Amino acid sequence: MGVISRPARARRTHPVLFTCVLAAVALSLWCARFIFNDAWTLAALPVVWSHNSEKFLLSAESDGFDITFANYSAHQTSAGAPYDDRVPPTLHHISLGSGAAEHSKWAEVRQSCVDIHPGWEAMLWTDETAGAFVAEHFPELKEMWDSYRYPIQRIDSLRYMVLYHYGGVILDMDLQCRRAFGPLRRFEFVAPAAHPQGFSIGFMMAAKGNRFVGELVRNLREYNRHWLFLPYPTVMFSTGCHYASTIHSLQPNRVDLKILGGTKENPNLHRLNGRVSTPIFEHLGSSSWHSYDAAIIYNLGKSGSKWQVPVLAVCGVIVASVVVRRLRRRRRLVLRA
Repeated sequence: MGVISRPARARRTHPVLFTCVLAAVALSLWCARFIFNDAWTLAALPVVWSHNSEKFLLSAESDGFDITFANYSAHQTSAGAPYDDRVPPTLHHISLGSGAAEHSKWAEVRQSCVDIHPGWEAMLWTDETAGAFVAEHFPELKEMWDSYRYPIQRIDSLRYMVLYHYGGVILDMDLQCRRAFGPLRRFEFVAPAAHPQGFSIGFMMAAKGNRFVGELVRNLREYNRHWLFLPYPTVMFSTGCHYASTIHSLQPNRVDLKILGGTKENPNLHRLNGRVSTPIFEHLGSSSWHSYDAAIIYNLGKSGSKWQVPVLAVCGVIVASVVVRRLRRRRRLVLRA
């Protein structure tokens, strides 16, 4: 008589272990929600930036403003009747670490803006004055500001803090002024358009305590992340132009957040890309902060680049692997607990 074998018992997952795994996954997703949210808002900029752009792009039709500046005197330092001067008469330049302010070339460039605005206050922010300013007026951000990996992050974030606290005009050291900013002082906020979307933070004008500039300061902590361990995206996404443009695109009402674009004949009229001449500036285009990865990423952004698809695919895999690794690490920590 043969031996009657019993059917193999179906392997069941222990209910306690299953519950722990589910809890770990849920906790990991909850902890990573800010990373996903930040990544999504940053990635969506090319799609959402132009939404209702006719309302925030400066134009003769919507604002009665001549963006070519042909109808304004080069020495006009005030908005002029019937407009009020919303932007204070203050020029801000920042020179941290590199000693750019002491270099005769940059000192001369800065002086061109000071000379064409007689009577305006001219503030030069150095390592000593900048650190003291952040400690006094934004103490909750001082530790983060000191710990930024790249010096340009301290410069960028300082732009927003200074502009929010004092108002006025913030300028890169390589911007040589061709005319006064008076006609633009009637607006709460103004910045030049950037390529291919968004705006440049190398030149900004704002009223003191401007709501949007306050949002730029408030979100610094939220977007303070290292992206793929590369300098260029880390700077651009945490404090740079892409970050600022993303916060701009998230505002419910962008009507008063004016962007200086171009004309049909010259869409790049006010863009500060490389060494260019605009109605307001001679941009000497130093780009001294750009690191080794900047040229690669810039070339990838050009349409038709043969490396665009494969490199972006590799980047996607890297991002996915980093996220999965972090989720697994968090899950193991929960299980050990």
